[in-house]
Amino acid sequence: MSEDETRGDAAGRIEAFRTAVDTLKDAVGRIVVGQDTVVEEVLICLFAGGHALLEGAPGLGKTLLVRTLSDALHLRFSRIQFTPDLMPTDITGTNVVVDDGGRKRFELQKGPLFGQLVLADEINRATPKTQSALLEAMAEGSITIAGTRHVLEAPFVVLATENPIEM
Repeated sequence: MSEDETRGDAAGRIEAFRTAVDTLKDAVGRIVVGQDTVVEEVLICLFAGGHALLEGAPGLGKTLLVRTLSDALHLRFSRIQFTPDLMPTDITGTNVVVDDGGRKRFELQKGPLFGQLVLADEINRATPKTQSALLEAMAEGSITIAGTRHVLEAPFVVLATENPIEM
């Protein structure tokens, strides 16, 4: 393939990506009204493989934005409502004992961190241990349950919220 053909192919793929992003922004913008800059910045975060913190008072559409993005991108959505009594296993999951025809065995019960687009709502309310479990997932793309490492399905993105009024 010549250099000109390679450039032409790359230009075509870039234009197709730009068109897809514009279509996605329009679709999200029809549901999340008046938040064009936030939508664009969250999309940049998603495409870069990062995570984001969305700050704002209740009622500004943060949850709606994340749920709409997961629907538009066909990603598995999960939501964690952080509270002071939330334990790390509440978000990672745990092994539970299952009776399998008279034989007892452990089975993994996956927590909400096994979603692809995770809304971590009001992270400022969580204890340090629970925040640590969230940070492990964000930094490593995996979680550890009972000493076993579980790789999270890509893409894995956490969009966290906090209410600045409570800070």
